[in-house]
Amino acid sequence: MKGVQVTDTVVFDVDGTLVDTNYQHALAWYRAFRRHDLTVPIWRVHRAIGMGGDHLVEAVAGADVEREHGDALRSAWEEEYAPMLPEVRPFEGARELLKSVAEADRRVVLASSGKAEQVEHYLDLLDARSIAEAWTTADDVENTKPAPDLIAVAIEKVGGGDAVMVGDSVWDCVAAKRLGVPSYAVRTGGFSPEELREAGARAVYDDLVELREALVAPALQ
Repeated sequence: MKGVQVTDTVVFDVDGTLVDTNYQHALAWYRAFRRHDLTVPIWRVHRAIGMGGDHLVEAVAGADVEREHGDALRSAWEEEYAPMLPEVRPFEGARELLKSVAEADRRVVLASSGKAEQVEHYLDLLDARSIAEAWTTADDVENTKPAPDLIAVAIEKVGGGDAVMVGDSVWDCVAAKRLGVPSYAVRTGGFSPEELREAGARAVYDDLVELREALVAPALQ
């Protein structure tokens, strides 16, 4: 349509969006808390998955726990998650989606707050190094989602102009909204369509296969 500026960059969340990891992360956090004799219900942990570890501890266990055990809990989470990493698999259609977006002349950038070794593993799983123009890790920002910093850095890395965000959690949508970037969501993170829309998602899709048709449409903006 005349006068409509078409999206030139698509920012993809990784955990829970492209690779199926949210429940492994929830279990790893639960076990990390138990190391310190803290019992946080897994359902509560799951509701916070998508936040970075710098926010999650206080969100699920309170400011006192963050102050006393925050760094130790994050280290424990990393240790608990590591043995589960080989179990992780990409969601159906993940690589095909990335490839379709790139072939539609849009920059593909992955916005992950994961540790560098985790992100490297995911890139190999997705065979995405030849598709994504850039990616982020936890080392790129001080504040992760729901702060918008990760998305901003991802866009900056590829020189993006008009970008959209694709994620699976309410925290992805909140972060994008704070940056003024439209977001689209998939239900693979376990959040309801209503929650995702309320957090700012323009549209919600059941999976990446369904999303692919909409995302590569010429009129997407």
